[in-house]
Amino acid sequence: MEAIVKKYQQKFRKIKEEMNRWDELQIRLVSQFRNACSVIERLPVIQDSKNFGNLKSVGGIEVAVLRKQMESLQTILLSIKKTLEDFHGIVLYLEKIHRDGRQLVKGGSNQLTVKQLHQRIGIKPRLADCVDGLMLLSDMHNSEYLLKLSLVSALSTLALKPSTSDLGSLQQLLVDQPNITREEVQNIFDIIFAEEIC
Repeated sequence: MEAIVKKYQQKFRKIKEEMNRWDELQIRLVSQFRNACSVIERLPVIQDSKNFGNLKSVGGIEVAVLRKQMESLQTILLSIKKTLEDFHGIVLYLEKIHRDGRQLVKGGSNQLTVKQLHQRIGIKPRLADCVDGLMLLSDMHNSEYLLKLSLVSALSTLALKPSTSDLGSLQQLLVDQPNITREEVQNIFDIIFAEEIC
Protein backbone atom coordinates (compact mmCIF):
# COMPACT_ATOMS: atom_id res chain seq x y z
CA MET A 1 0.00 0.00 0.00
CA GLU A 2 2.90 2.34 0.67
CA ALA A 3 3.96 1.94 -2.97
CA ILE A 4 0.49 3.00 -4.14
CA VAL A 5 0.60 6.09 -1.89
CA LYS A 6 3.95 7.03 -3.46
CA LYS A 7 2.39 6.72 -6.93
CA TYR A 8 -0.37 9.07 -5.83
CA GLN A 9 2.14 11.54 -4.47
CA GLN A 10 3.88 11.55 -7.87
CA LYS A 11 0.54 12.38 -9.49
CA PHE A 12 0.01 15.24 -7.04
CA ARG A 13 3.48 16.65 -7.81
CA LYS A 14 2.53 16.82 -11.49
CA ILE A 15 -0.77 18.48 -10.58
CA LYS A 16 1.06 21.16 -8.57
CA GLU A 17 2.74 22.36 -11.76
CA GLU A 18 -0.63 22.58 -13.49
CA MET A 19 -2.02 24.67 -10.61
CA ASN A 20 0.70 27.28 -11.23
CA ARG A 21 -0.21 27.29 -14.91
CA TRP A 22 -3.90 27.71 -14.00
CA ASP A 23 -3.05 30.83 -11.97
CA GLU A 24 -1.09 32.29 -14.90
CA LEU A 25 -3.99 31.61 -17.26
CA GLN A 26 -6.40 33.31 -14.83
CA ILE A 27 -4.27 36.49 -14.90
CA ARG A 28 -4.14 36.37 -18.70
CA LEU A 29 -7.89 35.80 -19.04
CA VAL A 30 -8.75 38.72 -16.74
CA SER A 31 -6.51 41.02 -18.81
CA GLN A 32 -8.00 39.83 -22.12
CA PHE A 33 -11.53 40.11 -20.72
CA ARG A 34 -10.93 43.69 -19.57
CA ASN A 35 -9.55 44.61 -22.99
CA ALA A 36 -12.61 43.14 -24.69
CA CYS A 37 -14.93 45.04 -22.32
CA SER A 38 -13.11 48.29 -23.07
CA VAL A 39 -13.64 47.83 -26.80
CA ILE A 40 -17.30 46.86 -26.34
CA GLU A 41 -17.91 49.93 -24.15
CA ARG A 42 -16.49 52.16 -26.91
CA LEU A 43 -18.71 50.75 -29.68
CA PRO A 44 -21.85 52.83 -28.95
CA VAL A 45 -19.72 55.99 -28.69
CA ILE A 46 -18.04 55.26 -32.03
CA GLN A 47 -21.37 54.58 -33.72
CA ASP A 48 -22.73 58.00 -32.73
CA SER A 49 -21.62 60.45 -35.45
CA LYS A 50 -21.98 63.42 -33.04
CA ASN A 51 -18.86 62.21 -31.22
CA PHE A 52 -16.61 62.76 -34.24
CA GLY A 53 -16.90 66.56 -34.16
CA ASN A 54 -14.64 68.13 -36.81
CA LEU A 55 -13.34 64.71 -37.84
CA LYS A 56 -16.67 64.09 -39.62
CA SER A 57 -15.20 66.02 -42.54
CA VAL A 58 -12.69 63.20 -43.10
CA GLY A 59 -14.40 60.87 -45.55
CA GLY A 60 -15.20 57.39 -44.18
CA ILE A 61 -13.61 58.05 -40.75
CA GLU A 62 -16.62 56.68 -38.82
CA VAL A 63 -16.65 53.42 -40.76
CA ALA A 64 -12.86 53.05 -40.58
CA VAL A 65 -12.75 53.59 -36.80
CA LEU A 66 -15.62 51.17 -36.22
CA ARG A 67 -14.01 48.54 -38.46
CA LYS A 68 -10.69 48.88 -36.58
CA GLN A 69 -12.44 48.45 -33.22
CA MET A 70 -14.34 45.39 -34.48
CA GLU A 71 -11.09 43.85 -35.77
CA SER A 72 -9.47 44.54 -32.41
CA LEU A 73 -12.40 42.93 -30.58
CA GLN A 74 -12.25 39.90 -32.85
CA THR A 75 -8.51 39.48 -32.14
CA ILE A 76 -9.10 39.73 -28.39
CA LEU A 77 -11.98 37.21 -28.53
CA LEU A 78 -9.76 34.78 -30.44
CA SER A 79 -7.04 35.11 -27.79
CA ILE A 80 -9.68 34.52 -25.08
CA LYS A 81 -10.77 31.38 -26.94
CA LYS A 82 -7.15 30.15 -26.95
CA THR A 83 -6.84 30.83 -23.21
CA LEU A 84 -10.06 28.89 -22.56
CA GLU A 85 -8.65 25.99 -24.59
CA ASP A 86 -5.59 26.03 -22.31
CA PHE A 87 -7.87 25.94 -19.25
CA HIS A 88 -9.77 23.04 -20.81
CA GLY A 89 -6.49 21.20 -21.38
CA ILE A 90 -5.76 21.39 -17.65
CA VAL A 91 -9.30 20.21 -16.82
CA LEU A 92 -8.90 17.21 -19.13
CA TYR A 93 -5.49 16.45 -17.60
CA LEU A 94 -6.97 16.53 -14.07
CA GLU A 95 -9.82 14.24 -15.16
CA LYS A 96 -7.30 11.78 -16.62
CA ILE A 97 -5.16 11.83 -13.47
CA HIS A 98 -8.32 11.25 -11.40
CA ARG A 99 -9.37 8.27 -13.58
CA ASP A 100 -5.84 6.83 -13.43
CA GLY A 101 -5.84 7.31 -9.67
CA ARG A 102 -9.10 5.43 -9.27
CA GLN A 103 -7.63 2.58 -11.34
CA LEU A 104 -4.74 2.30 -8.87
CA VAL A 105 -7.12 1.22 -6.11
CA LYS A 106 -9.70 -0.59 -8.28
CA GLY A 107 -7.51 -2.43 -10.77
CA GLY A 108 -5.34 -5.42 -10.35
CA SER A 109 -6.02 -8.85 -8.96
CA ASN A 110 -5.99 -7.79 -5.30
CA GLN A 111 -8.64 -5.08 -5.17
CA LEU A 112 -8.43 -2.97 -2.02
CA THR A 113 -11.14 -3.08 0.62
CA VAL A 114 -12.80 -0.02 2.18
CA LYS A 115 -10.84 -0.73 5.36
CA GLN A 116 -7.55 -0.70 3.44
CA LEU A 117 -8.49 2.59 1.75
CA HIS A 118 -9.01 4.22 5.15
CA GLN A 119 -5.99 2.64 6.82
CA ARG A 120 -3.20 5.03 7.75
CA ILE A 121 0.46 4.00 7.54
CA GLY A 122 2.41 6.23 9.88
CA ILE A 123 2.02 9.85 8.86
CA LYS A 124 1.47 9.04 5.19
CA PRO A 125 -1.95 9.95 3.78
CA ARG A 126 -4.67 7.34 3.59
CA LEU A 127 -5.44 6.05 0.11
CA ALA A 128 -8.95 7.49 0.56
CA ASP A 129 -7.34 10.94 1.05
CA CYS A 130 -5.48 10.52 -2.23
CA VAL A 131 -8.55 9.40 -4.19
CA ASP A 132 -10.74 12.13 -2.66
CA GLY A 133 -8.08 14.79 -3.25
CA LEU A 134 -7.85 13.96 -6.94
CA MET A 135 -11.63 13.99 -7.28
CA LEU A 136 -11.93 17.34 -5.48
CA LEU A 137 -9.26 19.00 -7.61
CA SER A 138 -10.80 17.66 -10.80
CA ASP A 139 -14.36 18.71 -9.86
CA MET A 140 -13.37 22.18 -8.62
CA HIS A 141 -11.40 23.02 -11.74
CA ASN A 142 -14.07 21.65 -14.06
CA SER A 143 -16.72 23.79 -12.34
CA GLU A 144 -14.57 26.90 -12.53
CA TYR A 145 -13.81 26.25 -16.20
CA LEU A 146 -17.55 25.98 -16.96
CA LEU A 147 -18.16 29.29 -15.17
CA LYS A 148 -15.42 30.94 -17.25
CA LEU A 149 -17.05 29.58 -20.42
CA SER A 150 -20.41 31.05 -19.47
CA LEU A 151 -18.86 34.45 -18.64
CA VAL A 152 -17.12 34.59 -22.01
CA SER A 153 -20.34 33.55 -23.73
CA ALA A 154 -22.20 36.36 -21.93
CA LEU A 155 -19.47 38.79 -23.01
CA SER A 156 -19.91 37.79 -26.64
CA THR A 157 -23.67 38.38 -26.33
CA LEU A 158 -23.10 41.81 -24.79
CA ALA A 159 -20.89 42.78 -27.74
CA LEU A 160 -24.07 42.92 -29.83
CA LYS A 161 -26.03 45.00 -27.30
CA PRO A 162 -23.58 46.65 -24.88
CA SER A 163 -24.59 47.57 -21.34
CA THR A 164 -21.96 49.25 -19.21
CA SER A 165 -23.41 47.94 -15.94
CA ASP A 166 -23.58 44.37 -17.27
CA LEU A 167 -20.00 44.58 -18.58
CA GLY A 168 -18.85 45.86 -15.20
CA SER A 169 -20.66 43.04 -13.40
CA LEU A 170 -19.15 40.40 -15.69
CA GLN A 171 -15.66 41.82 -15.18
CA GLN A 172 -16.12 41.87 -11.42
CA LEU A 173 -17.41 38.30 -11.43
CA LEU A 174 -14.40 37.11 -13.41
CA VAL A 175 -11.95 38.96 -11.14
CA ASP A 176 -13.62 37.76 -7.92
CA GLN A 177 -14.19 34.36 -9.37
CA PRO A 178 -11.25 32.18 -8.66
CA ASN A 179 -13.66 29.96 -6.75
CA ILE A 180 -10.74 27.72 -6.00
CA THR A 181 -8.87 29.41 -3.21
CA ARG A 182 -5.17 28.74 -2.86
CA GLU A 183 -5.81 27.64 0.73
CA GLU A 184 -8.31 25.00 -0.38
CA VAL A 185 -5.86 23.53 -2.87
CA GLN A 186 -2.98 23.82 -0.40
CA ASN A 187 -4.98 21.90 2.23
CA ILE A 188 -5.27 18.98 -0.19
CA PHE A 189 -1.52 19.06 -0.86
CA ASP A 190 -0.77 19.34 2.89
CA ILE A 191 -2.72 16.12 3.52
CA ILE A 192 -0.98 14.27 0.69
CA PHE A 193 2.52 15.43 1.61
CA ALA A 194 2.11 15.46 5.42
CA GLU A 195 5.23 13.37 6.07
CA GLU A 196 7.38 15.81 4.05
CA ILE A 197 6.09 18.77 6.07
CA CYS A 198 6.91 17.11 9.41
